[in-house]
Amino acid sequence: MVDDANLTIGKVAKRCGVKVSTLHFYEEKGLIRSWRNQGNQRRYKKDVLRRVSVIKAAQKVGISLADIKKALATLPNNRTPDKEDWLALSTNWRDELTAKINYLEKLRSSLNGCIGCGCLSMSNCPIYNADDKLASEGPGAVLLDRNSVLN
Repeated sequence: MVDDANLTIGKVAKRCGVKVSTLHFYEEKGLIRSWRNQGNQRRYKKDVLRRVSVIKAAQKVGISLADIKKALATLPNNRTPDKEDWLALSTNWRDELTAKINYLEKLRSSLNGCIGCGCLSMSNCPIYNADDKLASEGPGAVLLDRNSVLN
C-alpha cells in the first residue's frame, strides 16, 4: 500500500550505507521503486531496505546488476526477497561464482607456469603465438580461455 511509503530517500541512503545517487540509479534500472508524495518527493516502503541490502550483497560477490534484476523479477509480484527467496537466489549464484573461481584459479596457474620460471623464452613459452597462428581459433586470449568453464 502506498500509505506505507514514508521513508525519505536520505533516510534510506543513510540506513543502507549508499549514496542518494545510488538509489536514483537503482530506481532508474528498475531494481527498486519509490512513490511521490504531494510535494513530489520520493518516498519508499520499509522493504526497500532489505531489497537494497540484497542488491549490495549480490554485487559484493560479483553478480551484475542485470543478473540481479533478472533474478528479482522471478519473484512473485516483484516482491522483496524473504529468507527462502534469498536461499534460492544465492544457491543459483553460487554455481556461477564457483565457475568464476575455477576459471580464475586455472588462469592463475597458467600465468604462474609461464612467468614463474623467469625465462621468458619465446621458443618455450606456452602462450607465445608466432605469426598469429591462433587467430583462426578466435579473438582474444585463446590459450588462456581454452576449455574455460565460463565459455
